[in-house]
Amino acid sequence: MQAEAHMLEGGFAEPVLEAQATFRAVMDAMARPAGIVRIGPNATPPAPLTPLAGAIACTLLDADTPVWLDPLLSGSEAVRAWLGFHTGTRFASAPDEATFALFRDPAGMPPLDQFAQGTQEYPDRSTTLILQLESLESGPPLTFGGPGIKREATIAPRGLPADFAAQWAENTRRFPRGVDLILTAGDALACLPRSARLMEREG
Repeated sequence: MQAEAHMLEGGFAEPVLEAQATFRAVMDAMARPAGIVRIGPNATPPAPLTPLAGAIACTLLDADTPVWLDPLLSGSEAVRAWLGFHTGTRFASAPDEATFALFRDPAGMPPLDQFAQGTQEYPDRSTTLILQLESLESGPPLTFGGPGIKREATIAPRGLPADFAAQWAENTRRFPRGVDLILTAGDALACLPRSARLMEREG
C-alpha cells in the first residue's frame, strides 16, 4: 500500500498549467539551441529520476509515445510505476522503438545511432533523448551554430559520453534524420536539436 501511495504522489498539482509552463520552457530551449532555460519543476518523482526530468516526462510522454529507460532508471520499480501512472506511457524494449528515452547515466548511454532516426519522408519519427546531467556549465565547452543560433552558442555540459563530439557530428550529418537532445541539470535545461552543428574550435 505504501508503494502504491507513493506512485500516486509527486505529479503536477495543477496538471494543465504546469504542463503548459514546462512545454513552453522546452520549446523555448529547442528554438534557441545550446541556450540555458531555468524552470522551477513542480514534480517530485522517486529517485533516481530528477524533478526536472520528471516534469518534462509528465509534459511530453503519453500512451502514444513509448519511452526507453536506461538501466539505472529501468531498474527502479518506483520510477516505472510513477511514469506509468502519471503519463500513461508504454515502455520500449529497445532504443530504436522509443519516441523518448530517459537517462540517469548519460555517460554510459548507447550510441546515438542506435535510437530511432526517423526517415527522409518522416524525420519526426525519431527518438528524443532526455538526459540527467551533473551540470550544464562546468564541463568541457561545446560551441554550436545553426538555425536558432545567432553566430554561435556555447554550453558546457558535464556527464556526456567521452566521444560525444564525434557522435553528434555524425548525428548532424544525418539531417533531416537524427535524434534530438534535452539536457537537464538541477533547474536548468538546454536543447540540442539535430540541426545544431558542433563547431570546431582552434587551439
